Amino acid sequence: MLTVTLYTRENCPLCDEVRAELAALQEKFPHRLVIVDIDSDASLKQKFGEAIPVVEVGPYSLKAPISPQSLAMTLGAATDRRDQWQKLDPEEYEKRVRRGQEFTRGDRISYWIAKNYLWVINLFILLYVGLPFLAPTLMEAGLTLPAKAIYAMYSPLCHQFGFRSFFLFGEQSYYPLAEANVSGAETFEQATGIQGLSDPSNIARLEARQFVGNPTMGYKVALCERDVAIYGAMLLFGIVYALTGRRIPPLHWALWLVLGLGPIGLDGFSQLFSQFNWTWLSAILPYRESTPFLRVLTGALFGLSTAWFAYPYVEESMKETRQFFVKKLAVSQPTE
Repeated sequence: MLTVTLYTRENCPLCDEVRAELAALQEKFPHRLVIVDIDSDASLKQKFGEAIPVVEVGPYSLKAPISPQSLAMTLGAATDRRDQWQKLDPEEYEKRVRRGQEFTRGDRISYWIAKNYLWVINLFILLYVGLPFLAPTLMEAGLTLPAKAIYAMYSPLCHQFGFRSFFLFGEQSYYPLAEANVSGAETFEQATGIQGLSDPSNIARLEARQFVGNPTMGYKVALCERDVAIYGAMLLFGIVYALTGRRIPPLHWALWLVLGLGPIGLDGFSQLFSQFNWTWLSAILPYRESTPFLRVLTGALFGLSTAWFAYPYVEESMKETRQFFVKKLAVSQPTE
C-alpha cells in the first residue's frame, strides 16, 4: 500500500479539500494517509510556510494549488513505480517499507541530537572552557590534587605557559614576558625568577609550563589566554544563535579569512617565526612577543567568526535531519 504524506496545519480549508480528494481516490489507489502538522516543528514551518497543503508520495511532491487530476496522476505514477520495484526486487522492497515504518531507538537518538545539538555544543564548550578556571579556584581552596588533575588533563591540549596565561586570586591577572613591553605589569621573570624565556629552545620554558602559581601571584588558568578567548567567543555566539532561533545567516568565507584567520595568523605566526634563532630572518622580522590584549582580541575574533561561519551550515544539515525524522515519526504512528 502507498504511504501518502499530507503536510497541513489547523484552519486550512485547502488542506481539508485535498484530504477529501484523497479519500475519494482511496478505492482506485489504496493508500495510507499520514498527516504532518507543519506547526509542530519550526523547520517544517520555515520550509513550507504558506505553500501548504503539500502532498508527498515516494519521490513525488505536489504543492498548492492541488487539483484532483494532478493528485490522481501522482498517485498513479507512484503506484506504477511501486509495482515495478516489487517485481524487480520484492525482498529489498519489503525491507525498505519496514524500515520506513519503524522509528527505532537509533532514530530517536538521532532526532534528539538534531533538535538539541546546539545546546549540547554550548554545554560542551562551557565545560571545556570552564574547567580550566576551576583549577586555580581549587588551588586557592587548597585542593591541589583535583586542581593538578585538571592541569594534567589540559596539558596535551594547550602549551600552558605561565607567561601566556591568566592568573586568578593574585596581584595581577597576567604576567607577560619582559619582551611584550606591557607597561604597569610585573613580568613573569620578575615574579618567578625564571630567566631565559625569550629563547624557545631554553629548558626554562618547561619550568614556565609546569609553573601553576603561588599565593602571591595567584594560580594560572589551565588554558592559555588565546584559547580562553577562542572558546569563550564561540560559546557567546552559540548562546546568541540559540536565543535568536538559529536564524542568523552564515558569515561569508572571505570575511572569515579576513576577520578570523588573518589576525590570529598574523599575530601568532609573526611571534613564532620571530623567535627562531635565524640570523637571516631576524633582519626581516624583528623579535616580538605578543601581548595579552592581542592574544585575547585575535582569539576572540577567530572564535566568533568561526562559529558564525560554521554554525548556520550545521543548522542547515540538522534542519533537514529534523524534517526527515518528523515525517518518519508520523509514518510510524498507527493510523485511525
